[in-house]
Amino acid sequence: MKNTRNTTAKAAIFELIKKSEVALSHAEIQELNQESCDRVTIYRILDRLTAEDVIHKIVTPSGTVKYAACHHTDHKEHHHIHNHVHFNCEVCQLVTCLENVEPTFKLPSNYQVKQVNFTVTGVCPSCALLD
Repeated sequence: MKNTRNTTAKAAIFELIKKSEVALSHAEIQELNQESCDRVTIYRILDRLTAEDVIHKIVTPSGTVKYAACHHTDHKEHHHIHNHVHFNCEVCQLVTCLENVEPTFKLPSNYQVKQVNFTVTGVCPSCALLD
């Protein structure tokens, strides 16, 4: 059974992630949350929100874990689908979910896909304008 306990800190962190246009790292969440709770509590809340399927993890090419809100739901399965591309800007280091870009791939029939994580690295439109 999922833990649906709602704490003030959990609600505040979830709101930060939901309102952000880019994926946020633990450090960014801690800074934006004005350090109202300690880093261990933030890790626990992020784990709980991930387990509840309301946010998802993105691992950047440099190994940083970032978090973004889930937007698409498969109503038959009652869980979110994370089958979209993440864009990691090499200049500003922001990670964006590209919800309307679905990756395609082919695996041999004897493989079962449980999770897909596509991260594309390059220069985002904002940074490209600075060149």
